[in-house]
Amino acid sequence: MAAEPSLNVANLLREHLESASPDLLRAMVQTFAETLMSAEADAVCGAEYGERSDERVNSRNGYRHRDWDTRAGTVELAIPKLRQGSYFPDWLLQHRRRAEQALVSVVATSYLLGVSTRRVEKLVEQLGVKQLSKSQVSEMARHLDAQVEAFRNRPLDAGPYTFVWVDALVIKVREHGRTINVHALVAVGVNADGGREVLGLEVTSDEDGAGWLAFLRSLTARGLSGVRLVVSDAHRGLVNAIGAALPGASWQRCRTHYLRNLLAKVPKTAQPWVATLVRTVFDQPDTDEVQAQFARVLDTIGDKFPDAAEHLDTARGDLLAFTAFPRELWRQIWSNNPQERLNKEIRRRTDVVGIFPNRAAIIRLVGAVLAEQTDEWVEGRRYMGLDLLRKARLTPITTDADQPETDQIVEIAA
Repeated sequence: MAAEPSLNVANLLREHLESASPDLLRAMVQTFAETLMSAEADAVCGAEYGERSDERVNSRNGYRHRDWDTRAGTVELAIPKLRQGSYFPDWLLQHRRRAEQALVSVVATSYLLGVSTRRVEKLVEQLGVKQLSKSQVSEMARHLDAQVEAFRNRPLDAGPYTFVWVDALVIKVREHGRTINVHALVAVGVNADGGREVLGLEVTSDEDGAGWLAFLRSLTARGLSGVRLVVSDAHRGLVNAIGAALPGASWQRCRTHYLRNLLAKVPKTAQPWVATLVRTVFDQPDTDEVQAQFARVLDTIGDKFPDAAEHLDTARGDLLAFTAFPRELWRQIWSNNPQERLNKEIRRRTDVVGIFPNRAAIIRLVGAVLAEQTDEWVEGRRYMGLDLLRKARLTPITTDADQPETDQIVEIAA
């Protein structure tokens, strides 16, 4: 249906409301889009539709139809044509956010590479899209791959990155005719302006020391510097990789993940009691009180559960690394919770696909989600204040963990 030159939006809306049309939202989207296109075409022509004017430089020449896949479903739009030259709304081709484009692209690629037709059609239907041609998939994937690649390889020049969170997500992928687990390594840092940004993404076959070392070295090669603390779970080989790739940085073991490991050392009936005791360590007002309370908790647990107390004592340095930094930042750096919230957003997208057809599809979708999240962080408020960051960069560096030979105060220039 062609777009009318003078469109009475109010009357159209009233008609749909009176008839209780289930397609109201789709019709409203179509109406508003065609109204905007008509206004843009009039601006290009220099006069409104049907108007006689000395300023007119072009005129309308009918419409061409184009399906537009939106969250409300597929809308058939009428795009104005001109007698001289052409008009096309560029914003129409960017109707989805990057993550949505990536999701559609991955689903369509799965179909082309032999994933169950019924499964893929169900996923496409959930997106409200009627169909996807091979040319649409190819063009969308090429556009997204360029964006994601530029994001993953951009220079990390907003440092120093005082705090860095790293984590790994297990994702299923089909390779050589079978389904295997791969690991998506993700790093997030706080830059010199106090804002968060995703630093990098890599997909590896195993979450071991070699994978972490290669990942961290790729970040330093792009400009990652000034890291004072890395926060993560106890991934295999990660601590050694941090020491090799980020000299001068300490490691904070996520207290939430560690508590789960500790509770496995005590009977189920005693777990609430032990968990409450350990949490009191993190409620103290300063570093001295934290250390004192840790010693008291260690003695109390040791009276009943010596194995758990030994486990806790071994993790003392890793759990209390946050105490070297300003008290106001403790809640943000003593666990991997900020990263976990990002992981949930990634999972919300990857769960739609389930099993990815290849690793490139993982990078395309997860990379688009991470680029989108970084854009939102840039537009939001600072994650950490500049004064606190400046104080956090004044951290002691010891040459020996047990017998320090030098104790310097080093400030990383912002």
